[in-house]
Amino acid sequence: MAKIIPFKAVKPKRSLVGLVATRPYQSYTADERDSRMGYNPFSFLHIINPGYKYDKVVTGEERYKLVRNRYLEFKEENIFIQDEKPCYYVYKIVNRNNQEFNGIVAAASAEDYENDVIKKHEDTLSSREETFKTYLKTVGFNAEPVLLTYPDNSVISKIIKDAQKKHAEFEFAMTYRDTHYLWKIDDDTIIAKLQKEFEAMDTVYIADGHHRSSSSYLLYKDLKSQNPNHNGKEPYNHFMSYLIPESDLVIQEFNRLVTDLNGLSKEAFLIQLDTAFRIENRGQFPYMPSKKHHFSMYLDGDYYSLYLRQTDYTFTTALDRLDAQILYKAVLDPILGIDDLRDNKRIEYVDGNHEVITLKNSVDSGKFKVGFGMLPATVEQMKKIADEGLKMPPKSTYILPKLRSGITIYEF
Repeated sequence: MAKIIPFKAVKPKRSLVGLVATRPYQSYTADERDSRMGYNPFSFLHIINPGYKYDKVVTGEERYKLVRNRYLEFKEENIFIQDEKPCYYVYKIVNRNNQEFNGIVAAASAEDYENDVIKKHEDTLSSREETFKTYLKTVGFNAEPVLLTYPDNSVISKIIKDAQKKHAEFEFAMTYRDTHYLWKIDDDTIIAKLQKEFEAMDTVYIADGHHRSSSSYLLYKDLKSQNPNHNGKEPYNHFMSYLIPESDLVIQEFNRLVTDLNGLSKEAFLIQLDTAFRIENRGQFPYMPSKKHHFSMYLDGDYYSLYLRQTDYTFTTALDRLDAQILYKAVLDPILGIDDLRDNKRIEYVDGNHEVITLKNSVDSGKFKVGFGMLPATVEQMKKIADEGLKMPPKSTYILPKLRSGITIYEF
């Protein structure tokens, strides 16, 4: 039973929402951040990069406290206003590729995370979990929802469509060429109906935001243990999420770039690859695989196709069938000596939003020696791996939609 509840969102004033909303902080270069903050006093970047005000780099607890201060200032200036009653929020994104995503912004249960009602498919780093938990504990809010997905549901779909027949509370475009719409569901009858539909679900899945959800769970455990009067209704029992049906979720691949051949010559490397793959030289014309367990490779000016020799590779679990795992087990670890995909500086990742030619250009630049391309994982693969309690390698999925910060905020 999934506990997905309404909450009293803090939202930008309608006239300012397009100026407030931002991409995730890490997606901007330092120059981009400074430029945006320089001409836009309403950008959410002013909150999460508070040192800009003092022309100073601030980190750790000092930064977290200043983030809290900037957030309170935005509220004091009525840039942010909180709804008076708990609501669900229908949220629609149309991106620059004309892909459309429709879902519900709500509060998901930390207890469901603990009990595996909310299932995970990626590992998290404990250091990042603890850092973000401390951040959340100091600032007191979620500003970017975790992306969750649920089985397609006709009742929820109708509620979303009915809400969208009305005039949107928010409708704005961003410079990244995506358009955002938000409708508030404050009717008690519809709220109860939505909550009941979610309660009937045995499982929902994290699509994107594993570190944010795990940090929220750690915060819940901390605050629960420190509260002798804990009753399960405190805001810290939940974290903000954007829930979309599985049919709306888009998964793209992450391709791999490696800086060297682990001391091997080109010829020796190809011979070792031949153990696990049937290899064909495709010349200089860009090539990408068209089937599962097939890979493209760009090396020394040529594209290659790699076809897995399945007689020598055993499929035991859902994870074994994941192309990112096959590439790791058959090439990256045994041949190229990359055993830790999280911290090894010899490997980088290119998401599927980039052109095929990106791999070629990156290798031709001399920074990398070889690049690998693959097909994206499917929603079914993601679910099966999560259901089996297994975890994908890092950067196995590039998930759409990509969410914005500062449109709805959850306080705890």
